[in-house]
Amino acid sequence: MSYLERITTNPEICHGKPCIRGMRWPVEVIIDMLGSGMTTDEILADHPELEKEDILASLNYNI
Repeated sequence: MSYLERITTNPEICHGKPCIRGMRWPVEVIIDMLGSGMTTDEILADHPELEKEDILASLNYNI
């Protein structure tokens, strides 16, 4: 699976915002966490349902 295949959109989930693998994790939230100074390891420790590739996909996604 390529990084960008991890990003999905569905009008039924988060008002159609781009999300991680159909979960209620909008790409913008991942970017906000990184922007606030959280490291990838901190995000993964706090949110075990996410994977490192999800964070990389968020960084590579053009909103």
